[in-house]
Amino acid sequence: MPRVLEIQLGSAGDALDRFEAAWNRAAEGRAPKTLRLLTLENLPLLLKTLSPARFELLRVLRETGPLSIYQLAKRLGRDYKNVHTDVTQLIALGLITKIDNGVAVPWDLLRAELVL
Repeated sequence: MPRVLEIQLGSAGDALDRFEAAWNRAAEGRAPKTLRLLTLENLPLLLKTLSPARFELLRVLRETGPLSIYQLAKRLGRDYKNVHTDVTQLIALGLITKIDNGVAVPWDLLRAELVL
């Protein structure tokens, strides 16, 4: 089964509502519901977060498998420092994971829903 990360636009209040629902499920003794969801506040933030350079970085990592940041920068033909900055941001958002020999993309598919 493909590993899918849902990306959506929403407010911090939406995330708090999901947290409250999870808290209530746990308090009632029900099993937690696993969400693989990244919520960004607005479209400009989404486009900044997944800029063309960062999207290409994700695509190359997904295609090649784990790489060190140095190998990734070389493969992309980009400056190491800029790639390191992008990787750090993408790790913080859960789009990339650190592994022993570098970094990798744990997702098979990113699915974005933009509601007008």
